[in-house]
Amino acid sequence: MKRLSLSRLREFRRNEDGVAAVEFTLVFPIVLFMFVWAVELGLLMTKQVMLEHALDVTMRNLRLGVLPDPTTDTLKREICNRARIIGECESTITIELNPINTTNWQMPNTSVSCVNRDEDIVPVVSFNLGVQNEIMLVRACVIVEPLFPGTGIGAMLQKDAAGGYGMAAVSAFVNEPS
Repeated sequence: MKRLSLSRLREFRRNEDGVAAVEFTLVFPIVLFMFVWAVELGLLMTKQVMLEHALDVTMRNLRLGVLPDPTTDTLKREICNRARIIGECESTITIELNPINTTNWQMPNTSVSCVNRDEDIVPVVSFNLGVQNEIMLVRACVIVEPLFPGTGIGAMLQKDAAGGYGMAAVSAFVNEPS
């Protein structure tokens, strides 16, 4: 075994070859994580805004009578046609439509029901079109897949067993008189 001389050790210590590579390997994962996080957050927010807008426009058409004899499937189709960025929307969306009791203003005490993709059972949600001049509460939930499930926002969201997370939108309107 050769003994290193003191001058060789000083020379090694002053050598700056590869310093940029060390900085790159330390900083690049952080920058990459922030980029993935930002893309996931942007896509999540876009889907949320599209869902809320689609629900509002569909409920406006329902309120104004543009949708004759609406059913759950009709409303699902209308919402999903407007929220095109949400994949597999019609198979993963649930819509709840209930009148609000104006004597005590009691709101639903449960969270929005989402489709459980682990089972073939669709949650039971009420769908009541109400009568004229009645305040209606509409709640919709759709299951979306994260773009980067193991990183960034996708890793922090509460997911179902299939890896998707529920996104909810709520709206209210008054049934117009005939």
